[in-house]
Amino acid sequence: MPRGRRGGRVSALEGCREEEAPPAADAVPSVLWASGQQPESAAELILLRGIFEIRRDSCDVVLSERALRWQPIQPERPTGDSKYSFLHKEEFIELKDMFSVKLKRRYSVKQQRSGTLLGITLFICLKKEQNKLKDSTLDLINLSEDHCDVWFRQFKKILAGFSDRPKSLKIVLNPQSHKKEATQIYYEKVEPLLKIAGIKTDVTVTEYEGHAMSLLKECELQGFDGVVCVGGDGSASEVAHALLLSAQKNAGVETDSLLTPVRAQLPLGVIPAGSTNVLAHSLHGISHVVTATLHIIMGHIQPVDVCTFSTTGKFLRFGFSAMFGFGGRALALAEKHRWMSPNQRMDFAVIKALAKLKPEECEISFLPFNDPQDLEERRAQGSLKSDCNDQWQMIQGQFLNVSIMAIPCLCSMAPRGLAPNTRLNNGSMALIISRNTSRPEFIKHLKRYASVKNQFNFPFVETYTVEEVKVHPRSNSSGHNPEEEDGPHESATGSSFPWNVDGDLMEVASEVHVR
Repeated sequence: MPRGRRGGRVSALEGCREEEAPPAADAVPSVLWASGQQPESAAELILLRGIFEIRRDSCDVVLSERALRWQPIQPERPTGDSKYSFLHKEEFIELKDMFSVKLKRRYSVKQQRSGTLLGITLFICLKKEQNKLKDSTLDLINLSEDHCDVWFRQFKKILAGFSDRPKSLKIVLNPQSHKKEATQIYYEKVEPLLKIAGIKTDVTVTEYEGHAMSLLKECELQGFDGVVCVGGDGSASEVAHALLLSAQKNAGVETDSLLTPVRAQLPLGVIPAGSTNVLAHSLHGISHVVTATLHIIMGHIQPVDVCTFSTTGKFLRFGFSAMFGFGGRALALAEKHRWMSPNQRMDFAVIKALAKLKPEECEISFLPFNDPQDLEERRAQGSLKSDCNDQWQMIQGQFLNVSIMAIPCLCSMAPRGLAPNTRLNNGSMALIISRNTSRPEFIKHLKRYASVKNQFNFPFVETYTVEEVKVHPRSNSSGHNPEEEDGPHESATGSSFPWNVDGDLMEVASEVHVR
């Protein structure tokens, strides 16, 4: 997400008796900088050079355009004695990994405002294992007000130069997500980091389903650098849908004839606070609150494909993934038992949908995906055929499940992803079809998602990489049966088919066109 900057002298922890790094931030171990390749320094302009105490060593500290380097000041040693030099290598941090700087002070009872200056605290984003990011601190200790003021101003100037980082964010928080943990997650883990980075926030706590949609329709977003959703996949999808709808409206684009949607005007940040967190996991390679927050603070932008869903010339919604058949039926059952906890009702719905497993009679048409890069390579080689993949293809029959996914859909229950071969932003979707088979074989297929084995290695499973898909149920006889789902299920058209779009139930009585 897009720029954090904060002016004036401020303390590293306001209101504390002695300023230290926040509890969430750990002191940076030296091995992280002493190992690995250092940024090029020969041609770099040196901005400042001075002496600070770092981890109880007096160090010669050099600030250049791209890095901060330091090395303990060595006493005179006898000629030829290299032992001391070997133990004290130069260490460094890259300035692009810094997201805040504050003056470090110790307060006494009589010093409520100014306090005693101890030095400067740098707040840094560290890359850890398995795609995880972690906030950390580095203290530069020097008791001279003038010395620290010069360095502090230079660090602030450097931070101000990161123009792609957000300064103001609109926060949309769903307090009902998962186990109603979203509020605690935001105020204990997310907000403290945003405050350290000097990012202004405006928080709205949603009160009902569709609240985020109505809020973003009316909200003036010109003063924000991005919108952040704290919640699960349904909340994130709703906010994304609202941002995209707003972009079409502002551009004067008619949604029912939507061929080339306008991009959202603001980036969307996703803080995982749901049960599966598919979108956040697919974006960052891990479902981790601090990692997601630091990506936002650092202004990391990731383009992501999104789908349009329409029927008979009418636009329905935007979304990242969809399931028809078993996936839609299971969600429809779960929605009827919202008095249960989220995990309980989903487990119940899956078991009951498996007990009532039946195929849908469908006709599926799709346009195969042509990778622009592959096309250019084949044109250069003279091997491009005019009849290659430009034609719609059609398959029909009985299908237990149809999945259409524009993102890999990673989650803890599917470590490889529901669509592991899908990229985030190459314009393609994964079409995964499960033809009719026995219940035990279909259950084997579902269980395979939770392992590292290939979940598609079954004779009844077919996968395609596509640009567009049309799913047309051939009859309503096998559609949404009210009796098997414990009570009537009314819809505007009488009989409809349930779709699972990003964890939200969408009911459609006719063909659905996904682009």
